[in-house]
Amino acid sequence: MFDEDQDIKAIREGIKALCLNFPNEYWREKDRTRTYPTEFVKSLSDHGYLGCLIPEEYGGSGLTLRAAAVILEEIHRSGGNGAACHAQMYIMGTLLRHGSEEQKQRYLPEIAEGSLRLQAFGVTEPSSGTDTLALKTTARKAGDSYIINGQKVWTSRAEHSDLMLLLARTAKREDVEKRTDGLSVFIVDMRHALENGLTIRPIRTMLNHATTEVFFDELRVPQENLIGEEGKGFRYIIDGMNAERILIASECIGDSRWFIKKAVDYANERIVFERQIGKNQGIQFPIAQAHAATEAAALMTEKATILYEAGKRPGAEANMAKLLASEASWKAAEACLQTHGGYGFAEEYDVERKYRETRLYQIAPISTNLILSYIAEHVLGMPRSY
Repeated sequence: MFDEDQDIKAIREGIKALCLNFPNEYWREKDRTRTYPTEFVKSLSDHGYLGCLIPEEYGGSGLTLRAAAVILEEIHRSGGNGAACHAQMYIMGTLLRHGSEEQKQRYLPEIAEGSLRLQAFGVTEPSSGTDTLALKTTARKAGDSYIINGQKVWTSRAEHSDLMLLLARTAKREDVEKRTDGLSVFIVDMRHALENGLTIRPIRTMLNHATTEVFFDELRVPQENLIGEEGKGFRYIIDGMNAERILIASECIGDSRWFIKKAVDYANERIVFERQIGKNQGIQFPIAQAHAATEAAALMTEKATILYEAGKRPGAEANMAKLLASEASWKAAEACLQTHGGYGFAEEYDVERKYRETRLYQIAPISTNLILSYIAEHVLGMPRSY
């Protein structure tokens, strides 16, 4: 990796120290009971880490994307899971870049101080899946409000957020000139929306991800909660995707480094046939390959971050970073589990928990296949495959 300045080093050390208060036993219990890590998220917020990307004039730290990436990497490297809070970092970009000054003044200071939570992102729908332009949730103009009807799925943290960023259709697909037009972004205040047209149903999954399906039935949202221009919401959402890819890649790198250290430590300590199992190339090589893949992914993530902070639009680099990092973390997870053998399936070693958690990132956010099709079409100039 490139040399880090003192501010980034201080953030890295600060997160390490904070995570010591939330050891593997904490995460193990949360996973076992499928409960949200409220105490951990509150601690991050109290220390200002969740407001790191909010400009200082709105009460935040005004830090760079690199700082946010380091925060999430270290959470995962410590054995934790940043999925409980990472959305606030990249969702907020839509509000920062495209929200009105009045909206920023209304929401950002409270988000920065931790009294207001923006953790829910309502995009994916049961019928459209990854085809976002096919979503069917509608927002109908009615006087000084919009009436929302429809359904979202895999809306994580909805039960633990005060606000939701919602993408809904404000014009029929057949009535717009560009296929990307006709979608709009709204801020939904879920504190008022619950029991007034908003229903949240939790979905139990193979990992503790606090995800839900959300239903809208004639939910009234004030016009002042529309972000930017009506019909341009898809563009606003896409703007934040590069940051999302970089942050998720950083989480995967943290996971991978956790797996590699766990595997190396166990391989050096475990004695079978009167010798360390780490002396066997069959154990060494998969771990070494995972390490090489992780460092390559880290370099691509670094490149994407540099371009992003320079004001570029690193779509290719951000997507490749997420692809390489998610594959590296899965390679490291496989090597770690194989190194531990049967013990890797025991809860007390934490390998099986992290194994389940890191597998998600090859599917969401954005699947490996969609990234490959993006590279083929937009980087290599091949015809669109879907």
